[in-house]
Amino acid sequence: MILNIKKDSFLLYLVLLCFLFSSCSEEKFLFINRVSVKNYPDTPFVYSNAIKINGNIEKDEKRTILESLAGYWADSLLAKRVQRFGISYSLKNPPVFDSANIAITRNFMNSYLFSQGYFNPVINDSFYIDTFQINSRKPQYRTFVEMDINLGKQTIIDSFHYDLRDTVLDRITRNNSKDSKIIRGKTPYSKDIIASELDRLIGLYRNRGYFLIHRDNLVAEVDTLDASLLNFTVDPIEQMQIIQKWEENKSEHPSAKVTVEQKRFVDTSYSNNDTSYLKRFHTGHIYFYPETKITEFPDTLLNHPEFYKKHDFRNYSVYFKQGLFAPKIFRQFNYSVVGKPYNDDEFYKTVSTLNQVGSWKQVDTRTVIRDDSVDLYYFLYPDKKQNITYNLEASRNTGDILSSGNFFGLALNITYRNRNVWHRAVQSSTSFTNGVEFGFNQSQTVSNSLLQAFQLSLGQTYSLPKAFIPFKFKTGKLDFGRTIISANVAYADRQNYFRIRSLVADFGYDWKKKNVVWQFRFPNIELYSLDTLPALVEAFNTNPFLRNSFNTGRVISVSASRTVTYPGKNKNVTNYLRFASELCIPGLNKLDDRIYEFIKLEGEFRKTIALHRTSVAMRAFAGFGYNYSVSSALGVTLPFYKQYIAGGPNSMRAWGLRQLGLGSSLLSDTSTTFSDRYGDMQLEANLEYRYPLMHFTSVNIHGAVFADAGNIWNVRKDINNHGSEFNISRLGKDIALGVGTGLRFDFNYFLIRVDFGIKLKDPARLSNNGWMDIVHFTWRNHELDQYTTAKRNNYAIQLGIGLPF
Repeated sequence: MILNIKKDSFLLYLVLLCFLFSSCSEEKFLFINRVSVKNYPDTPFVYSNAIKINGNIEKDEKRTILESLAGYWADSLLAKRVQRFGISYSLKNPPVFDSANIAITRNFMNSYLFSQGYFNPVINDSFYIDTFQINSRKPQYRTFVEMDINLGKQTIIDSFHYDLRDTVLDRITRNNSKDSKIIRGKTPYSKDIIASELDRLIGLYRNRGYFLIHRDNLVAEVDTLDASLLNFTVDPIEQMQIIQKWEENKSEHPSAKVTVEQKRFVDTSYSNNDTSYLKRFHTGHIYFYPETKITEFPDTLLNHPEFYKKHDFRNYSVYFKQGLFAPKIFRQFNYSVVGKPYNDDEFYKTVSTLNQVGSWKQVDTRTVIRDDSVDLYYFLYPDKKQNITYNLEASRNTGDILSSGNFFGLALNITYRNRNVWHRAVQSSTSFTNGVEFGFNQSQTVSNSLLQAFQLSLGQTYSLPKAFIPFKFKTGKLDFGRTIISANVAYADRQNYFRIRSLVADFGYDWKKKNVVWQFRFPNIELYSLDTLPALVEAFNTNPFLRNSFNTGRVISVSASRTVTYPGKNKNVTNYLRFASELCIPGLNKLDDRIYEFIKLEGEFRKTIALHRTSVAMRAFAGFGYNYSVSSALGVTLPFYKQYIAGGPNSMRAWGLRQLGLGSSLLSDTSTTFSDRYGDMQLEANLEYRYPLMHFTSVNIHGAVFADAGNIWNVRKDINNHGSEFNISRLGKDIALGVGTGLRFDFNYFLIRVDFGIKLKDPARLSNNGWMDIVHFTWRNHELDQYTTAKRNNYAIQLGIGLPF
């Protein structure tokens, strides 16, 4: 039998299959919901657990409580289902139903809700048993258990103060009370909030020399009783009115008074008088063991220092055997100050810095009290000094896997890494990349060769674990600093279009403070040389504006970026914010008209919301570049290697790589030769919902549904390319919109992604104001067939490595 399926039909089946998998969620597979029960008893067993929350509560808070309460079912009352192949669930060895376990679960949930400030929840439990039988198998007595919870009002902390007996601790606490996250009359009560406040106070004390103080030495007393109830009155009616008023207020506006005190020990009088934790300590001597072997134990080395050679400095000592690391380098890694009060932050900042250097795979510590000082010991386990890694990357550059215009790229990356250059913990990275791009249908390419592009690059980077800044700059408050020196040479050959050679070198610094990372590069020097080949010359004749994009010159610039990662109001939210800029050194163009003068600014924001086994990811990006030195030699735009592109696996996924834009211009879409687009400005927003599908051996398969919106533009108007420049009044017309679905194959150490996108709104679509006509949908757009032989698809299939953002 010969199977003959038309291409459009095949694509339709492929799309339906993708959406079929993408419709899988934790509870449903389209309209299928099947649970396979195995090894079930002859008596009623737990088949389903459900929690229902009532009350006026915010959606995010409700979701958080529901997810947390799911972990408080008694083990003997929980039906543990396992997802299989994304289309069904398996329930093996379900527990026998025992109503006594409902009371246990109620107590667990009550305790959790109390810890979150819900002091008076009402939990109503219910269950019913349903008999289910398949053919002649023994019947199943499925028990459905539900907890119906009315939370009531969450308790608010309306009074918060400190009552510390030690005058020094009390003064430290009150001088730093403004840093507390508890706001009287606004902050809801929860054990997490109180614990966070106690941790903050302990951190304050330990940073001021109180080395022996711990959480056990502080206690927070919570009082929900109204003080008016303590006022004695001889009138019983008045007393009843006071109690009734308190009950009503407690129900409508529950509040609590919190007092932080030093813990009072009640076991013995000796314990009550134990004040050793109030003794202040200073930082003593500091010891580094940079060659500790994984088979050696720090406690043994402390007792046998004769195993090592020793190099003493004024404030620290280095113990070593082979001399793998120069002893002087440890001065720059240490933040603790000998002779000053012990500081917990400085101690752990040193540990964090040693971990970030890259020369050691593990850092262990010990502290030893000596009189009124604390000696600090750091045991460093060296990582493998040298290694070579190989990475193979694959990407698909266009949107059609069945016909012409297919390009598939492969790149081999080889990296040689040395983690201890010159015995100074300097990181060296030498990288070699060899990439090729194939065209599978030569009828649509200028060259009949299978090989359409070839690229080689060689790079060298040195990372010095200290910021060698030639001017005065306080770095004491920074967590870590590096000096970066890098250079890269590259050669690329796009068959019959161009050959480009480049040399890029820069010098700069990286800094980190908590969750903020800065990067600064000066100078950044980029030299380029371009050979234009016949196909590109022909493209220039068809599209003269391309000449501006393919002007090459020299770039001497300064660049900087700031990246911050921070949590949202809810702990399941992660935010990422990045700002970057690049400025060419003004005035150099007067010395050499081949030197560019431009400014480039961009910002990016990402948000990831982790739900129960699923997540929502959002991204917004804006980039702008301006060539402020118009030159006949260099044109009016940014150099094309600095311009923005749209489309491809990590951008507008319904378009092929570099196949969207500029604006609503049709010039590139009607080109029969060169259709790549480059712009000086870009706006883009992405939304993606990610969820698990199935687990197969060691591969986790996930699905995604996404939407992308954006485009690229030129900043200056070009009379030969109508609609390519940015105009706010035309923004609605210029914005492209793509929607789609995809699969992610997670192999733990890397992730392969396949995305299918449809052009919901295409600025280059002439009809319906660019919007897709669902009724008359076609896989190809034939509107411009009279102007070009290039085929324009209304969809794209992308292959990528890793998540898109």
